[in-house]
This record gives sequence, C-alpha cells and structure tokens, in this order.
Amino acid sequence: MKEQLSYASGICHQPLIGKTIGDFFDEIVELYPDNEALVVQHQDIRLTYRQLKHQVDTCARALIAAGVEKGERAGIWAPNCAEWTVFQYATAKIGAILVNINPSYRLHELEYALNQSGCRFLVLADQFKKSNYIEMLNELAPELATSEPGRLAADKLPHLKAVVHLGEHPQPGMWSWSGFLKKSEPVAPEMLAERQVRCCFDDPINIQYTSGTTGFPKGATLSHHNILNNGFFVAETMNFKPEDRLILPVPLYHCFGMVLGNLGCLTHGATVIYPSPGFEPEAVLRAAEQERATAIYGVPTMFIAELEEPGFGKYDLSSLRTGIMAGAPCPVEVMKKVKTVMHMPEIQIAYGMTETSPVSTQTRPGASLEKQVSTVGRVHPHLEIKIINPENQKVVPRGTTGELCTRGYSVMLGYWRDEAKTREAIDQARWMHSGDLAIMDAEGYINIVGRIKDMIIRGGENIYPREIEEFLFTHPKVSEVQVIGVPDEKYGEEVMAWIKLKEREMATEEEIKAYCRGNIAHYKIPRYIKFTESFPMTVTGKIRKIEMRQVSVEELGLGKEAKIEMA
Repeated sequence: MKEQLSYASGICHQPLIGKTIGDFFDEIVELYPDNEALVVQHQDIRLTYRQLKHQVDTCARALIAAGVEKGERAGIWAPNCAEWTVFQYATAKIGAILVNINPSYRLHELEYALNQSGCRFLVLADQFKKSNYIEMLNELAPELATSEPGRLAADKLPHLKAVVHLGEHPQPGMWSWSGFLKKSEPVAPEMLAERQVRCCFDDPINIQYTSGTTGFPKGATLSHHNILNNGFFVAETMNFKPEDRLILPVPLYHCFGMVLGNLGCLTHGATVIYPSPGFEPEAVLRAAEQERATAIYGVPTMFIAELEEPGFGKYDLSSLRTGIMAGAPCPVEVMKKVKTVMHMPEIQIAYGMTETSPVSTQTRPGASLEKQVSTVGRVHPHLEIKIINPENQKVVPRGTTGELCTRGYSVMLGYWRDEAKTREAIDQARWMHSGDLAIMDAEGYINIVGRIKDMIIRGGENIYPREIEEFLFTHPKVSEVQVIGVPDEKYGEEVMAWIKLKEREMATEEEIKAYCRGNIAHYKIPRYIKFTESFPMTVTGKIRKIEMRQVSVEELGLGKEAKIEMA
C-alpha cells in the first residue's frame, strides 16, 4: 500500500462569508441589537451592538470629514481600549487600511512602521507602561507644536497629516478623540453608506507588522475576506453562540486580539471583554468571575501566570467552558491544568501566523485528550496544509518532519510594498511557507516541533528544542523552560536551557542534568543551564530566542565560537 502523504484539506459545508466587514457588522447589529458587544472593565464601558454601531458610524463619518480616502492608511498606537475596536470597524466601513502599531515600539520602530506603510492618519494613546507616546511622537515630529490639527507637515514623517490622541489633556497639533468625533456632524449617514458600498471583500483592510526579530518587520497585508472568515471559523470551531462571553487579555494590535477576539465575537453576536490595558493575570481572573465569562484567550505564558497567581483559588471560574491557547508552543502539563483547575474542558489550541490571518489548524471538542493536549489540531475549514522537505519542496510521508505550508482564503495579499519578501514567503502555487517544522500523523493532526531556524545541529544530529522543553517541564521544580542552541567549536552547536523555577524552589545545574540522564539521548542533555526569572519576549508573549542566544553568547564568553563559519 502506498504511504500516505502529509497533505490535508478542510472540507466544510459552511460557506465562506463573501461580504465586507462593514456589511457583516451591520447585519449582526440587526440580529442582536441588545446583546452586549463590548465590555471594557478598566474604562467602565459597556456597549450593546446597537450602541457600538452608533460609535463606529460616528467615527467612520469623522474619518470621512478628515479626508481619509479608501485605501489610505490609518494607524492606531494604543493598548487595549474601546476606541481601538471602534476605530477597527470604522476604518473597515470606509475602506481605509488599518495599520496596527505595536504598543511596545520604540522611536525607530514607530518611524519605520509609519513611513513604510505611508500612514496618513494616526490615533495614539497618551502612554502605556514606560512609553510616553505623546513625547515620542513629538520627538519624531516636532512640527506638531506649531501645526494646525489635520495639517501636519513633518520632515521625518512625510506621509502623516492628522493625529488624534486618546488622553484628557489638549495636545498641540492633535485632535482629542471627542473633538475628532464631532467632525462627523456635517457628514450625513448617506455619505457613509455610499462609501461603504464601494468596498469589496477582497480589498486590503489591514496591515499587521510581523515581530521583526531579525531585520525590519514586514507588513502583512490582509483583506476583509482574510480576517472576517478566519475570525468566524475559529469561533465556529469552538461552538460559539450569542450567549458566549470572552475574556481577551491579548493585545488588540495582534491578530490574536483583533481577529480571533474581536471578529470571532462579532461574527457570532457574542461579547468581548477587555479586563485591562495590558495583560494582568489577576485582572483576567477577576473579570472571568465578575462577567460570568465562558471563554478566555491567551498565549501559554499568560495561562501559566494565571494558574500561578497567588489568589487563584479564590476566584469562581465555574462559568468557563472554552478558550484558545495559541501564539507559542504550549507545555502539555499546562494544558492539562487549564482543562481541569480552570474549568475549561473545551480549551483548544490554535496554530497559525499573521500572514495566514492567522489560524491554519485548531483542535476540536471531542478529540482524545492526547490530541487536545499534544497537537495543534487539524486543518481549518476551507484551507489546505501540507508538510514538505525544505530542500526539494516535495510533500513528505506522514510521520516525517518537514516545513508546514498553508494555502487558501486566509493567505495574505502580500507584504506591503515588498514584492521580494512576498515571493520568498508565498510560492507560485499560492502556498504560504511558515518556516515551522511540523509532523502530521495518520489522522491529520499536526505537531509543531520547532522553527527551521531554531533547530539545533550538534555534531550532525538534528535536535528540536521543543522535545527537550517538554521533557524538562516534567521536572517538579520547573515553571518554564526554553531551549536554544549556542555556538561550539567542536560540535558546531551545543544545547542550552534557560529555566525559570517555581516560586520558592531551588535547583542546581547538576540536578537538572542528572534528571536528564537515562531519560533523553546524551546529545540532547543541555551542556549549559541558566536559571532566570524571565525570558525576553515580544508584547504578544512570543519568546525572542534570537535575543536569548545573544545574551548567552556574551555571558558564556562564546564570542570566538560565534564567529566560526559553519558549512
């Protein structure tokens, strides 16, 4: 019998949504006008779908008054707040392209994103954590101090013309949010309707910048069709209903927040709840109890922090049913705890990337415990996936490691103004190459084993960090662990583990190595171990392994080894 290949397609009787976000939004409002659409605890805001539509339409008309045309870029630089969501839907209604700006960006990153996207309009918060956004923007555009709102002409930001700030105090050269919304008054609802009807569901609607762990970030350009359908099918796979109430602690600027969270809830008439501007584990638990939430989203580090929150046991989480864990590989033991002590028996794992809107695979309710906790599920509805040999591009047999690729409605239009990088990522047959190493089993379930670039090659042996991480996580003293490769003169690379211990635990390097001996192959046992309190990570919770490697090379004095060229 011929061996089965690592290819799967998502057969689905539910059709794709062939509508724009604006039109679909209005249909949902008609169906569920009095359902709570948005709850923002830290702003004390509650909006039904009818009330949200009023704010969205007002903002859309104000954008028209401000001269924002279809296809022009309008950015937002803010933590999670009600205005973020209003702006998301308002830009979609008028056909402007929303530019998501990472709340943790520093000056050079902000300048790059605004200029590379050609951003004409910007909404920004006063500040977030240690970043003073007003000061930073004024440093890039000192012309704001003498500029009339809406008429900025800045040397360093030549495209940017209008700025709206979300704070209470007037700022030179900027409209306040309330002042900006007043600009809507002379714009009749019919003008908005006329603009909305000019939008097509294949139009670009969103630019999301990838993390840029190496080089400058790339702007994944997504359409109405991309993100509306992906949000719908993620929530549909979770059996979302209008009665569901989702706690969303992940950042809205990321596809996890604005697509899986906002659009997933919108497409089902459900409620999205922001517990805090940025992630706070206690705020998540408190909101889940107070709002009788049915779902929580998060990356694994967020769920770990929630489980380890000192007051965890005092919160009533019995209303919870489901959720999504995504963004990074999840330790199996964490998944088991979330299903049991967090009362989330239907918690699911989703896998994907910004460039695929983002989800390509997802676990399903009713699957075996093993499949739910140790895989990232099966192919998503209406999509295709395959696993290939990166060297010859051929599909590999099931059970064989290779690069995961996705094709279908979810694949981005391309990287904004970067045809060369687009061609590198999307081949001629429209397959998006992920750069992730994966295995497909006989039933079509996918296991992500690492990144092609993260794979450690020690003396000719291919080592997948994920395998060692999963093993070390079973050590009773280990809270979190990340494994990287560091340069070595003899073997090319050696294994290094960064370990965060559980509270009040102590351990030695020898104790960890002894735990490994006889349980994993000798060449997989970490040569170097670093005990740490935290890991360098992006704002979305993804570990920056490239930064871990840089720190480790310096601390271990491996500068000479790092310069050795490998074949």
